Amino acid sequence: VNPATGALITPLVPVSTPDQVAEAITIANRTQQTTWSALPLPKRIELLREGVANIEGIREELIATITKEMGKVTAESTDEVDAAIGLKRKWLNMVQEANEDERLGDGTSESVIVRDPLGVVVVISPWNFPAGEIPLLALPALAAGNAVIVKPSEVTPLTGALLTNAIAKALPVGTLQLLQGDGVVGEQLVSSPDVHMVAMTGSSATGKKIMEKCAKNLKRIVL
Repeated sequence: VNPATGALITPLVPVSTPDQVAEAITIANRTQQTTWSALPLPKRIELLREGVANIEGIREELIATITKEMGKVTAESTDEVDAAIGLKRKWLNMVQEANEDERLGDGTSESVIVRDPLGVVVVISPWNFPAGEIPLLALPALAAGNAVIVKPSEVTPLTGALLTNAIAKALPVGTLQLLQGDGVVGEQLVSSPDVHMVAMTGSSATGKKIMEKCAKNLKRIVL
């Protein structure tokens, strides 16, 4: 519902079914293990830059959709979208540097710190920054060689779909996927033993629920 007018926003977005959630997790694990993590870090960063650049092609549509779905004035929606587009420059350089092998030594011996991917990362994004938070959570996970499944807030599903699909077009199929729904879909994702990390921006109450689910098998979380 448009918060400014009370009008129903179309097209309506179907909620992902339990079977679709399970299938997405399976695809993510297969893609991560066989395709995405096998690419060298510079190539992954190159493809991610292309994905972020794709957002420029939907800039005006994305700005309008944010304002329609969650009620930001156009100037604030514009700032949010332009900030997301700007991540393709210095910010992705920093992400690449953080994932590079680190060599330590004193001249007589040498150790190498290698950062391996975890597997599948679920990103749960909030309604109030529907375009800004998805890339901040998803791009570092992708750069590290993980596959990512994004579940946008059920309040802003069209914004989440526009942005996620724009980035996904530049990546191997199955590397970045989109699921839609409320906490029921989120709970299935978070509870799956085949999901290896959860990154969420949202309320403290939701964060506590996610932490409780992840604690059962010490699943890594970023809240």
